[in-house]
Amino acid sequence: MEHSKAEGYLGHVQFSVEGHEHPYEITLQSMRNKDDWSYALNFLSESGKEEDIEAVEELLEEDEWFDLLVNAGLQVLDK
Repeated sequence: MEHSKAEGYLGHVQFSVEGHEHPYEITLQSMRNKDDWSYALNFLSESGKEEDIEAVEELLEEDEWFDLLVNAGLQVLDK
């Protein structure tokens, strides 16, 4: 995670989901503050099943899952 006045907060978090064949990467960006995030979810290195990425999208709609990934990115910024 990095922060600049021009880009705001911008970071990438790589993660795996149990039972899914391929890992993921989420790109996080917040222009205003650490509470207003947009994101893009992708497979990390190779494409997987559309059903898998849709299942992860559903998980990210739950604040708890999304917050875990944001906090993982912010931990790097705070070091």
